[in-house]
Amino acid sequence: MSDDHTHVQEFFAARAAGWDRKFPDDGPAYATAVAELGLREGGRVLDAGCGTGRALPALRAAVGPSGVVLGADLTPAMLYEAARAGRDADGALLLTDVAALPLRPSSLDAVFAAGLIAHLPRPVENLREIARVVRPGGVLALFHPIGRAAFAARQGRRLTPDDLRAEPNLRALLSEAGWRMTSYVDEDTRFLALAVLAD
Repeated sequence: MSDDHTHVQEFFAARAAGWDRKFPDDGPAYATAVAELGLREGGRVLDAGCGTGRALPALRAAVGPSGVVLGADLTPAMLYEAARAGRDADGALLLTDVAALPLRPSSLDAVFAAGLIAHLPRPVENLREIARVVRPGGVLALFHPIGRAAFAARQGRRLTPDDLRAEPNLRALLSEAGWRMTSYVDEDTRFLALAVLAD
């Protein structure tokens, strides 16, 4: 396991048990973001870096009982909390690295990724791996329940031009990985960038 992976696992393992209590009001923001994916009954979707699985109920509701919902995370403690909250009833939980997904090429219609982009050690390569498992024309949602400025303020830092989630930086990054950004919203109450996989 790389140092990047160890750091991510240690960071989230230490916070897993209290994660949902720390962010109790995010449910509606997750549901709204999932709705913008445009999923259909019977669709196949992955929550990449699912954490405690807060998006899984909304993803299941979007694809219905005939759809496939997967939640992938690198941190066992986060998946434990997802199962403890009963969210494993909404989707299959996978202990895996999004840099090496155990999925067939073009097997998904969409990927939802909340808070993931900042934790990718090699963003272009990692987004290419996510693209590998999505069908042409499939959708990627990069989401955070608060915007960049609010998130930076919460962490006691200032936004800088090299911020990975700044629109020009993210657009270029997605493009290099084979995605085309179709919308970008950065408000105090949410961050959501949608991208479509090129044919």
